[in-house]
Amino acid sequence: MSTTFYPELAKSTHSRFLIYRVLGYLLLMLAGIKMAAVLVAVFYHESIFWVFLSSATGTAVVGYSLVYKGRFASDMKSRQLFLLTTLSWLSLCLFASIPIWLILPNCSFTDAWFETVSAVTTTGSTVFAGLDHMPKGLLFWRAVLNWIGGIGIIVMAIAVLPALKIGGMRLFKTESSDTSDKILPRSSSLSTAIALVYLVLSVCTMLSYYVGGMTGFDAITHAMSTVATGGFANYDASFGVYKSQPHIYWISSFFMLAAALPFVLFVSMVKGHRQALWLDPQVRAFLSIVLVATLLLTFYQVSQNDRNWFDALTHSLFNVVSIITTCGYASEDYTLWGNLAIMLFFYLTFAGACSGSTSGGLKIFRIQLAALLLVKQMKLLVHPKAVWVQKYGNKTVDDQLLGTVLAFCFVYFATIAFLAMALSFYDLDLVTAVTGAATAVANVGPGLGSIIGPAGNFSSLPDGAKWWLSLGMLMGRLEILTLLILFTPSYWRY
Repeated sequence: MSTTFYPELAKSTHSRFLIYRVLGYLLLMLAGIKMAAVLVAVFYHESIFWVFLSSATGTAVVGYSLVYKGRFASDMKSRQLFLLTTLSWLSLCLFASIPIWLILPNCSFTDAWFETVSAVTTTGSTVFAGLDHMPKGLLFWRAVLNWIGGIGIIVMAIAVLPALKIGGMRLFKTESSDTSDKILPRSSSLSTAIALVYLVLSVCTMLSYYVGGMTGFDAITHAMSTVATGGFANYDASFGVYKSQPHIYWISSFFMLAAALPFVLFVSMVKGHRQALWLDPQVRAFLSIVLVATLLLTFYQVSQNDRNWFDALTHSLFNVVSIITTCGYASEDYTLWGNLAIMLFFYLTFAGACSGSTSGGLKIFRIQLAALLLVKQMKLLVHPKAVWVQKYGNKTVDDQLLGTVLAFCFVYFATIAFLAMALSFYDLDLVTAVTGAATAVANVGPGLGSIIGPAGNFSSLPDGAKWWLSLGMLMGRLEILTLLILFTPSYWRY
């Protein structure tokens, strides 16, 4: 069939070429990062460098082939961004999981896939024990996957999701374009500035960790997972190995908080808008929640567990920040603190941090917009004919935007409920099924209970449960609707 008389078909065909090219460039980038893992393995005299080298070569060949096939690329329909975004994350996870699968003995492809998806989505859940003795090249690979996943999340939150009008993200499309008009001349300059902020923040975290007492290798890898709020540590005890160095917890808490703030506001501050962070309603609400939760847990530990106040404050702050930013580090098993701590951390699992950051979760701004809708409905009960103009910061919020937020919240919790039901088919207990589903969709990392809690991992779960959790992690990172819409017949109908 000739495409001459079917312009829509021709455009669809050319759009497919653009998808090939984008995926090809992504794989070429991944191949280059694998070469960095080769250098780390060679530096530590580890024979696994051959695995990374061969994997990088294969990835580069596939990537170049896709770029060559997509050399006739043209414009893409906006709705095809759904497919491109999903394929980008899936292809990245697939090719990144190969080294893990080949290096570790007795590692199934299921475990390699789970670990990779957890890394790239910056969830931080792990199926591996014995991290203390794992090859340095592989530990670096896990950390760098966290790091590139973090910058990918920011790009998606700022550039892709607002264009797709998912779950209220349109609110930030307006803010981003307003900010870019005032701060930088072009959107590409804004993306470059955000990437530079991400890099500078990573370097500052590395230096702070190193000065604080970490080894050079630990400082680099932990900094990458901290700034990405990914939560992959180099030890089975996570940050519990630094119990004798409490200042490291304060350093980590500071940089986790920084990474959970909107990066576009950092750019705004650099360009002279000094009050940009504090004037943002999302940031103020986020920091307020952290402060209240930290003080509440500190008081609870001092009064109920007779703990030293500074020790209680240090561990309360670190773990509250780790969970609400969806980083997932743990300084100790906080489920042993008491029932109030368990319930509070369960709530924080759902919250998430700010939009435009590396964090996952529901996001603070959606909770605020849902509260606006509730206030409006309460006012309408008293004054049914009144007209209310609602604002979020300096932006007018219409009913359509509130409707998309409400719909997203429904789908978000429905996804967790469905995933928990699927996990229950594998005879998992209630706490493991529910918190496992929640931590996967929210991209937090540890769940609750003796199996997947902060003192455990996901290794003992059945393979089927790991595949369901992997799906949950991807859905949570892609804001659910990006992936879900691909399963609707209307999406594929031209």
